[in-house]
Amino acid sequence: MRLLLIRHGQTLDNVNGAIGAVVPGPGLTELGQKQAAAIPAALSGERLAAIYVSTMKRTHETARPLANERGLEVRQVEGLEEITSGDLEQRSDEEAITIYMSTVFSWWTSLDGRIPGGEDGHEFYRRYTGAIAGIAAEHPDSTVAVFSHGAAIRAWSSYAAANIDPDFSRTHPLHNTAVVVLEGSPTDGWNVTYWAGEPIGGAQLEDVLAPDPTADALGD
Repeated sequence: MRLLLIRHGQTLDNVNGAIGAVVPGPGLTELGQKQAAAIPAALSGERLAAIYVSTMKRTHETARPLANERGLEVRQVEGLEEITSGDLEQRSDEEAITIYMSTVFSWWTSLDGRIPGGEDGHEFYRRYTGAIAGIAAEHPDSTVAVFSHGAAIRAWSSYAAANIDPDFSRTHPLHNTAVVVLEGSPTDGWNVTYWAGEPIGGAQLEDVLAPDPTADALGD
């Protein structure tokens, strides 16, 4: 199957550079709504069997224009949410962002690292992989769009794909409505065939001033 993992549109948390992973979370900003509205045209060449979202409000709002254009029901699946923020929720200071992202990227060495007050790598990959496996079981030979979250998409894609490594996802950004495409299956494995770091509707929809902590490429 082909799996289109699409990050949600811009939220106020992204504008403020705040870590936000509590359900249901904020909806989209005005720019986020424009980003979402550009998705149907950008995916006009894709034959989609289904559209899935997490339990968070921002994925529902991002998926809505595409679902309306295709006449498809938006299907919510638990497990696709952002990596939990725990004690770091709504913090935007450098220390918190460093702790959050460094913990996420430590999972390539050991899944034991835990977000303070949040989940560890074992727990994240178990619930995200389970959600994807359920989707794949329903659409084994189809293309589906899955609207999810920045850190979660970057982390899971690198964990699941055989052809990219931590350095790739660490150095490749994933801004609002950017997309990562994987092909394969839970049993045969996955390969990333496309990674677009900018908004799917084009770079003109990117907010270069927003200090979005889960979007940017990370230095050494």
